[in-house]
Amino acid sequence: MEFVRDYAMYIAIFGVFGSSWFGWAQEKPRESWRKYLGISSIFSLFFGLLGIYLSVTNWNEQSVLSKAGVFKNYLIFVYIEFFVAAIGSFLLIKYKRKDYIAPWVAFIVGIHFIWLKSIFQDVSLYFLAALLVSVSIISIFLSKRLNVANSAITGIGAGTVLFCFAILGFIRFLLA
Repeated sequence: MEFVRDYAMYIAIFGVFGSSWFGWAQEKPRESWRKYLGISSIFSLFFGLLGIYLSVTNWNEQSVLSKAGVFKNYLIFVYIEFFVAAIGSFLLIKYKRKDYIAPWVAFIVGIHFIWLKSIFQDVSLYFLAALLVSVSIISIFLSKRLNVANSAITGIGAGTVLFCFAILGFIRFLLA
C-alpha cells in the first residue's frame, strides 16, 4: 500500500532538516562555499515548505502512523534519538570536543533511520541511514584534510543526502 501522506511528510521533514544541515555547515566553511550553502539551504527549504503544503492538503490520506500502536513506537524512537544525541553533545561540550557535535548528531540521526525502517516498512531508510552514518565518519577525516570545521563537511553531506531524499519523496508522492 502506498502512503501518500508519508511521502509528503518525507518531503517536508527531509527538506526542512536538509536546509538546517546546510545552515549548520556555515559554522566555519571555506569562504567560497558560503553562497552555495545558502543556495542549497534555500532549495532544500523550498522542498520542505512544499512538503508541508502537500502534507496539509493530504492529511486525510492513509499514513503508516495511523495504524494502532505505530505512532507510539515512532515517538519512542524519536525521543531516544534526541536523548542520546543530547547526552553525547553535552559530553562533547564538557570534554571540550564540541567540534565533534555535528558528526555525532549525524551519526545518531543515521542510526535512528535503521529503527524507523521497521515502522515505515521502507527499505530506502536503510540506505539513508548508511549515507548519514558514512557522512558522519568521513566528515571527521575530510574536514581535517580541508582545514574546515567538522560541521562544514557534516552539514554539506547530511544536507545533500536529506535534500536528495526530499526529492525522492516528491517523486514517490507524484507516482503514488
